[in-house]
Amino acid sequence: MDDLDHKIIRLMMKNARMPVKDIAEQVNLTSPAVSSRIHRLETDGVIGGYTVVLHPPEDSARVQALISIAANPTSRADFLSQVENEPQVLQCYRVTGSYNFILKVSCANIDSLEHLLTKFQKMGSTNTQIILATQLDRPLMY
Repeated sequence: MDDLDHKIIRLMMKNARMPVKDIAEQVNLTSPAVSSRIHRLETDGVIGGYTVVLHPPEDSARVQALISIAANPTSRADFLSQVENEPQVLQCYRVTGSYNFILKVSCANIDSLEHLLTKFQKMGSTNTQIILATQLDRPLMY
């Protein structure tokens, strides 16, 4: 990847629907040259896809939390299956340390969070932090 690829990616991160013609004008290339570069970045796996970013509803009762879980090795497969089938789980990270997974969850209310915790506590010990505010939410930058 060169500087032009980085510029193209930054422009697309700001607006993935930006017309190739507009990108080409901003990086001083022709539209076919930009299209070719974008195609190569997709083929090489640098651009993994395009998505819509949804903002959570302005519901003051909604609770987001980070749940650290020390899943028992014997129930790890069941735990991962439960995580995949639980729509309240937004992200699941395998981590080092005293816990082996960290989940980011979004629940309709505190009772829903408590119910979810009860499910996961059957799989191992947990530690939960409720998210009060997001101070920084930065995408991967090139």
